[in-house]
Amino acid sequence: MATPANIDLPLHLSSAKPNLDPYGHLLRMLMPRALGIGFYDAKGAPLWVAPGYDGPDPLPLVQAALAKVPPATTARIDGFGQDHEGAPAYVFRLRNSEGEVIAIAALLTRDGENRPYSFVQSLVQPALECLQRELEARTSVGDLARDLRSRDEDLELLLRVAPDDPSSPQHGDELGALVQTCVDHLGCLLGALVVPERNIAICKAPLGHKPQVEILSKIHRHLLNWAQLQRRNLVINKIKVRPIELPPYKILCTPVRHSSGRVAGFLAMFREENAPNFDARTERLVELLSRKTTATLQANFDTLTSLLTRSAFETQVRALLAGRRERKPDCVLYLDVDRLHVTNDNYGMHIGDEVIGKVAEVLRRKPRPGALSARIAGDRFAVFLPDCALEFAQQIADMLRRQCAELTYLRGEGTVQVSASVGVAELPDSQNALAHGLANAEIACKAAKDRGRNRTEIFQDADQSIMRRHTDVLVVQRLHGALADNRFVLFAQPILPLAGERGEPRFEMLLRMVGTDGELLPPEKFLSAAERYQLLPEIDRWVVRNSLEALGSCARVLEGRGMRFSINISGASIAAEDFLEFLERSVRDSGVPPETLCFELTETSAVSNLARAERLMHRLRALGCSFALDDFGTGLSSLVYLKTLPVSMLKIDGAFVRDSANNQRTEAMVRAIAQLAHTMGMETVAEYVETDELRERMAALGVDFGQGFAIGRPVPLPDVLGDLALCEAMAAQEPTRP
Repeated sequence: MATPANIDLPLHLSSAKPNLDPYGHLLRMLMPRALGIGFYDAKGAPLWVAPGYDGPDPLPLVQAALAKVPPATTARIDGFGQDHEGAPAYVFRLRNSEGEVIAIAALLTRDGENRPYSFVQSLVQPALECLQRELEARTSVGDLARDLRSRDEDLELLLRVAPDDPSSPQHGDELGALVQTCVDHLGCLLGALVVPERNIAICKAPLGHKPQVEILSKIHRHLLNWAQLQRRNLVINKIKVRPIELPPYKILCTPVRHSSGRVAGFLAMFREENAPNFDARTERLVELLSRKTTATLQANFDTLTSLLTRSAFETQVRALLAGRRERKPDCVLYLDVDRLHVTNDNYGMHIGDEVIGKVAEVLRRKPRPGALSARIAGDRFAVFLPDCALEFAQQIADMLRRQCAELTYLRGEGTVQVSASVGVAELPDSQNALAHGLANAEIACKAAKDRGRNRTEIFQDADQSIMRRHTDVLVVQRLHGALADNRFVLFAQPILPLAGERGEPRFEMLLRMVGTDGELLPPEKFLSAAERYQLLPEIDRWVVRNSLEALGSCARVLEGRGMRFSINISGASIAAEDFLEFLERSVRDSGVPPETLCFELTETSAVSNLARAERLMHRLRALGCSFALDDFGTGLSSLVYLKTLPVSMLKIDGAFVRDSANNQRTEAMVRAIAQLAHTMGMETVAEYVETDELRERMAALGVDFGQGFAIGRPVPLPDVLGDLALCEAMAAQEPTRP
């Protein structure tokens, strides 16, 4: 079998330029003792032949396989085995989805290697199936390319009359514009596009005329059945016998296919009986537009849910708003499926997708005429409600929420819980109304989640929780910019003995964000947004890296001094998988004396991540670091966990410190905390000591250290490290009035 040179391939395969080497090599691996392997097209022309083979010519086998082709069955691959010039040979027919032979594969083996055909087929079946799918796909692509080339002139003609003016009411509605163009250009009475699974039913009449929808209502089921069963065009120019009650119009109907080739709907044109017949050219034009419809559907509709994509949703809404002559109230809903990650974890991602599909089915029912629904990301959806007051939009949102809750169903021994939180907002009278309205609805939706999920919230300026979220949305953008541009600075606030004992000072690292205008923003201006949008771990890493870098420059001076610098660690960082390794590695590599470092964890974050917090503390204490429990007294189980967590310092929450002067119970609690800490060998720090009265009161109650404006204000960290002698002086002096 000589290797062919410069094979003249058929158009439908040569245009795709198939590279079949991998399939030949794969068959060689599956049949290592095969002498020759070759692939041939449906006419017997060679597509690929294994190099180096000079045995019997397999072409007679290929011709025999093509001469007697058995009827198509459910099997896509069939063939036979026989002796060929003294050696076993195996021939396989590869068929397409229509049952037509598209290629032949021939394998010739050594004499004495005779094996049953069924065994050889089972051995090479996976490789042949891959080859069959690629050839079928390439054939489809080649056919489509050839068909498109033959219709270039028709396409240019149609594009010239398609509306492309951004101010046109049709701009943004690609499918509506397509049907309208077809109606006007072909002189039709009515044009219709129906795709049930996308909830699309578009009717267009010539410009200036009202569509006669009743024509379509009488026949759309018959046309859809024809398209799905016959999978070909329907042309009716004259009917003498009417098997069904057809309207007295000439009809051209062409299937609209899914990207997979499945028929999803139809595009139909109607002409009056005295109008010209639908000829071959017209049929080609409508067929071309049907294929364009398929591409448009694929680009504008989400694959999983059949809802609009976010970009298509925004385009269509903006086009609708731009085409209006008068202002009307419009609303938008933002819907987020609750706890979908729990469903994914418990049942698998495919069940999560199933839930998303069920929720999308609720939205496809169009809660209001003209409504547009979209899947904008993951498990989040948006619904545009035209000409709808805010109160009515809230009722629609609550109806959708209840319908989503009714989707809860049993699976196996468990229950797949389905619910959704919905935010409602009115589109403002502004230049970018949709973007602002959608952002407000998202804020309201997140407020609904904060308030318990499975509820509806309206965006209202007077709602402080929602306004805080609105502020957070703005702040988080600034946070991302600050992290990218390294616009943070570290301050250090003194922590000094309340009883006036001499000793080295202690400091807590405090973070400030530098605004684009140079303004220093304290943590209360950005930590809420950082926590809400999961930026705390990234911020914590910035603080750890830069604190250790700054302290590392003074490592020799700090050695043996007894000074201590506290660094805060958030609960989000404790929960992160790789944070412990990052922190341990950073401390080891910094050169900073570990006994100089104290890490502060809030009581709530330590208890909620107890196992991770305990492991982190023990690993870092082994290096020589210490730990403080911040905001002590605010949690519910403080005393239970004190014996578990290796803490050396308790920082009493500032609310207790402020209230102790006026509340005897609070005073007793502070005294009890101080006594408990001393009994367990721990030190105590009173936070927010802002007056001399509070400083003296905390000292009288037995608290060891104080932190606050009455003790010392935050100072830029470089200033503290730049003059350690000043630090010694501060430690040696008793606190005085500011």
